[in-house]
Amino acid sequence: MTAQATLKTNRLVLRPLTFEDAPFIQTFASVRELADAMISIPHPYPNGEAERYISKQLAEFEAGHSVTFVIESKSESVFSGIIEVRDIEREHSQAELSFWLAVEAWGQGYMSEALKPVLHFGFEDLSLNRLYGYHMVRNPASGKVFQKNGFVQEGVLRQRVRKSGVFEDVALWAILHRDWQNSLKIIGKGFHSTS
Repeated sequence: MTAQATLKTNRLVLRPLTFEDAPFIQTFASVRELADAMISIPHPYPNGEAERYISKQLAEFEAGHSVTFVIESKSESVFSGIIEVRDIEREHSQAELSFWLAVEAWGQGYMSEALKPVLHFGFEDLSLNRLYGYHMVRNPASGKVFQKNGFVQEGVLRQRVRKSGVFEDVALWAILHRDWQNSLKIIGKGFHSTS
C-alpha cells in the first residue's frame, strides 16, 4: 500500500498509528470497562501489549490486509481511540470494521462521527463492496453506532466468543456499497481526507 491518508471530520482527526501511541493504548486498554466491552481486548492488558499490537498493525498495513486509524480530538490533539479496517479480502471485496474509544470519550458521538469517513475510505479508496463488524450482544452501544450509520444486523452468533471465562453471544452487522451510496444521498458526507 501507499502512504496512509489522514481523515478529518468537524471534531476529529483520524491519522495513521505510530509507536508514539503505545503509552495511550496501554493506558486506555487497561481500563476494565473498556476491556469488558471489547471482544479482542484482554483484561488485565499485558505489559508491552500495545507495542506488539502496533507492530502487528503496521505489518498488516504493509501487507495490504489492514488499515488502522488513531481517533484524535481536533481541538486538543488528544488520543481518543482506534478504528480499524481489517481482514481485507480482495477476492470477496470485503473487510471487518473494529473500533474502540477511551472511556473518557464515551457518549459524545465520536465513534459515529469517525465511522463516516472510514466508510468512505473503505468503499471508495479500498473499493470494497461490504464492510461488517461484530459486538457482544450485551454491548448494545456498538450496535447503535452500526445502526446509525446504515448497517443492517445480519444475525446473532450464539456463544461465539469466550470473555473472562464466559461464552458470549455476538451480533453481526454489515453495510454494502450500494446501501452506503443510497444513505449518502440522504445525509451527505461531512468530512474530508488528506494524504
